[in-house]
Amino acid sequence: MFTPARRRCVSAIKNSRSAETSIPAFQQQSSSFSTSSPCQSKIGSAPLSLPPDVNFNIVEAPVQKKGARVSRTQEGATIHIEGPLGKLSMPIPAYMNIVSDEAKRTYSLSILDQEERKQREMWGTCRAYLQNHILGVSEGHSAILRLVGVGYRATVEKSAVTKQPEYPGQEFVSLKVGYSHPIELGVPKGVKASTPQPTRILLEGVEKEVVKQFAAEIRAWRVPEPYKGKGIFVNDETIKLKAKKIK
Repeated sequence: MFTPARRRCVSAIKNSRSAETSIPAFQQQSSSFSTSSPCQSKIGSAPLSLPPDVNFNIVEAPVQKKGARVSRTQEGATIHIEGPLGKLSMPIPAYMNIVSDEAKRTYSLSILDQEERKQREMWGTCRAYLQNHILGVSEGHSAILRLVGVGYRATVEKSAVTKQPEYPGQEFVSLKVGYSHPIELGVPKGVKASTPQPTRILLEGVEKEVVKQFAAEIRAWRVPEPYKGKGIFVNDETIKLKAKKIK
């Protein structure tokens, strides 16, 4: 014979068990999974438009044997882009094709297998590189560096004390940014450096990657710090200042 309190506990357990058995373990899905094919790359599928003064030449790769497999690292055609500011070349993978529209002066890229992740990744990457090359030979790329700090100065010199030139006529960017000795950096080939003001460095070049990389190397000598806001800033770079810790 159960006490009244124990009877109430037993009945509550029975009711909870019956409620659990009435609820299904797995709820039915209201909507099924999507079975649509993977979408195309928004960047890779966008056509490349050529300015009137830019030439775009495609040099096809040697013809492969029938039935030969295409590897990921195998190079395909080579693209030669020439404009008023210079000439650039870029090889593309063998699994990538280029279709041209001579009337509209546009070129479109496509890949062999859109379900393979590596090909989809390189699709947009190659298209972005080609677009940068087209813009580089027609208008050029630039980077402006601002030197913020007491006594920070920069000059472009014909020769250097601590470095030897890597090619004939190489110039050097000399920095005075708080060190006991000047910092000398050789200007890469294809990049033009100038100092419109003592605290400004202007870098210009055809290849965007080279210009931005050299700007990053200069910035690395004085990375902007968040307490006084001093450092070397690239283009529109800003930094949020922190409050000083008062003991």
